[in-house]
Amino acid sequence: MVVVITGASSGIGEAAARHFAREHGARCVLVARRADRLEQLAGEIGGGASHVAVDVTEPDAPARIAEHVGDDVDVLVNNAGAAWREPFAEGGWEDVRRTMELNFNAPVRITEALLPALRKRGGAVVNMASVAGRVARPRTGAYSASKAALNAWTDALRAEEADNGVHVGAVLPGFIKTEGFPARELLANPATRWMVSTPDRVAEAIADVALDRRAERIVPRGYGAFITARTLMPRLAFRMTRGGAFTTSTGGEE
Repeated sequence: MVVVITGASSGIGEAAARHFAREHGARCVLVARRADRLEQLAGEIGGGASHVAVDVTEPDAPARIAEHVGDDVDVLVNNAGAAWREPFAEGGWEDVRRTMELNFNAPVRITEALLPALRKRGGAVVNMASVAGRVARPRTGAYSASKAALNAWTDALRAEEADNGVHVGAVLPGFIKTEGFPARELLANPATRWMVSTPDRVAEAIADVALDRRAERIVPRGYGAFITARTLMPRLAFRMTRGGAFTTSTGGEE
């Protein structure tokens, strides 16, 4: 089994690579900008792991990844992403543009490039979406918009590719403790500690979506209550987010 993982140099991407190699004997293709980190990780997980050092927003990135894997790809994990916290009045269109370019456009372009190979193998696409794509908060409008777009596109592509044997699903993390987001305040408070999960738990969810063909996994699962509240009680959800609840940056993706 060949698994292509973007954003694989650290955080969730690194955890996913280690999980697939260790638990499923996968040959991982690691994609990110930092060649030194990718080389080190490939050597540590073994199993014929290789890497493509590229910025996924570059025009030639999808072609370079597709050329590297050829027809040998069973799972694509679109994990690369980032969040910049700015109110729209300050960040404006440029904040929206750069966020959409990385969090939405790049996964779409890479999926397009690898879809013929995935169809040949009856493979799977796992898109790293976010709870923020269902429940938006102040200063994260661009990030939430990019993840909402990714959620919607995932649902549409799942229906379109079902007859072609390709499964398309999403993982929706909440707060994930990574090197860039230590989550100290949330972890220090017993009332909010449950809101923080780990890259390893997200990696398990990614494997569930890819291999068990699950449509969606929320990590931690308790965030499902916020999504339900946003749908059934939008005024309450708005008061909670506007009042400053859950305003710490998600920061869980690399």
